[in-house]
Amino acid sequence: MTDLPQQMTLIAHGQGGGPEVLVPQTGPLPAPREDEVLIRVMAAGVNRPDVQQRKGLYPPPPGASPVIGLEVAGEVVAAGAAVTRWKVGDRVCALTNGGGYAEYCTAPEAQTLPWPAGFDALRAAALPETYFTVWANLFGHGRLAAGETVLIHGGTSGIGVTAIQLAKAFGARVLATAGSAAKCEAMLKLGADAAIDYKAQDFVEEVKRLTDGRGVDVLLDMVGADYFQRNLRCMAKDGRLVIIAFLSGHEAEKVDLRPIMVKRLTVTGSTMRPRTTAEKGAIAAELEARVWPLLARGEAGPVIHSVFPFARAAEAHALMESSTHIGKIMLDLSKQG
Repeated sequence: MTDLPQQMTLIAHGQGGGPEVLVPQTGPLPAPREDEVLIRVMAAGVNRPDVQQRKGLYPPPPGASPVIGLEVAGEVVAAGAAVTRWKVGDRVCALTNGGGYAEYCTAPEAQTLPWPAGFDALRAAALPETYFTVWANLFGHGRLAAGETVLIHGGTSGIGVTAIQLAKAFGARVLATAGSAAKCEAMLKLGADAAIDYKAQDFVEEVKRLTDGRGVDVLLDMVGADYFQRNLRCMAKDGRLVIIAFLSGHEAEKVDLRPIMVKRLTVTGSTMRPRTTAEKGAIAAELEARVWPLLARGEAGPVIHSVFPFARAAEAHALMESSTHIGKIMLDLSKQG
């Protein structure tokens, strides 16, 4: 690392708060551990967990960088002694344990993947957080199989856009919800078989109508408490409800649990950050084997709504919190102003 700078620009969030706390700051260059690579970051993704960390509600795991940012793409500039796959100059994208809003970021080798064929830095950086999350939850915990029906809440979020495309690519029938006619149109263009405007329609009744009363086999939910009872009513027998976030809160009150027993439901969920490197590495290997070929063929891919210069991370977070976007919000480190 002797040819690398000792200092770098990063986006700090101080003691936390609103988007305005995100400001450029100078800090030391991170050093890769034995099993890590150091990446010169070209682009970074903005995600809901970043907003939660900025607010002080999603602390990094022990030993991880306190800098916000869970996905990056760029060039390998150094590698730990135990790294065997990557060499200096390789272009990679990575699910990080933190530190993505910076000019340089470390990531475990196991959580690092090549750019899919034909991708640039922005598109590659838009992949890790959403693709790891969707693969682990929709196809892992949710066990979604070809021929089944899935309901995806928040279908125009980064997670939702990814889930719609991958569910269709692997042969499922896809129903998805969003909060406007424009967003519903976008979901249909992405491949959803039916789009439900939850502000204008009762999604439970729509699911019943669209499935002839049967319900869905898998439901991917990021809303949480407010939807829990209604989600149970959407499920088919032996259905799997997979919870990945709590945008409406994590405490569901006065819930009738009988549908879980009567329908033999599985209620599960997960978060990505606490998983071990080995667990994340296993997801990465499955993605490279089964999903990266789809990306290279153009059968799936990120939808990028907005790209902000690195120094304007506060604006990116404000947009994220507005929930008006369709797809991913990105930071471009080639643009500093």
